Amino acid sequence: MPTRVAFLVYPDMTQLDFTAPAQLLAFGGCTIETAWKSREPIATDSGFAVVPSTTIDACREADVVCIPGGIGCHDVMDDDELLCWVRRVARTASHVTSVCTGSLILGAAGLLDGYRATSHWRFRDYIRLFGAVPTHERVVFDRNRITGGGVTAGLDFGLALLEALQGRVPAELAQLGAEYDPHPPLHAGSPEEAGPALVARLEKGSAKQFAARVARIEATAARLKAHPLTC
Repeated sequence: MPTRVAFLVYPDMTQLDFTAPAQLLAFGGCTIETAWKSREPIATDSGFAVVPSTTIDACREADVVCIPGGIGCHDVMDDDELLCWVRRVARTASHVTSVCTGSLILGAAGLLDGYRATSHWRFRDYIRLFGAVPTHERVVFDRNRITGGGVTAGLDFGLALLEALQGRVPAELAQLGAEYDPHPPLHAGSPEEAGPALVARLEKGSAKQFAARVARIEATAARLKAHPLTC
């Protein structure tokens, strides 16, 4: 039977966090399911919508559960129904995974306590609030937890996950079929490559939004510490 991969999709998610690994996993023969509270279209942070293939009530288990990131992750982290869904599906999944700030959702669900994990470089340290051990790698494996870095890291994450599921050759075939042979015309995709001046410019331009997001992360961590999930 094909491997069933269930992605949680939600309003204001970063679509590439989901579509990048989904495309490679689909090339590898996996069955892709997208779950939300309803099957109504969901607006992504890119200005277009995706349509869930199923609901969280109907999707009660999968071989792999994957949580994308995005600014909407904070609403998910404050929704105990969704956190309990993630926890429930994770109980029987062979791999529990995320891309970008999806690791914050895994953390809020109590699924990264004591695990090495990564996230988008601006938010990586904040997964520590949920018991995770932040790790500066593009894709991190720790037992059956697999986490990817920010946005485009979903491509590398998808290939690494496919190799873990099916072996090297199927993953290479998917890579070849997708013509994933990156040669970026620019070299500013990490703080190290971008340099201090460009990093400072990005941080200054989004300082207000970033501070608001950090405040929500800290508030969620405090709430869950005071009132742990009961599911």
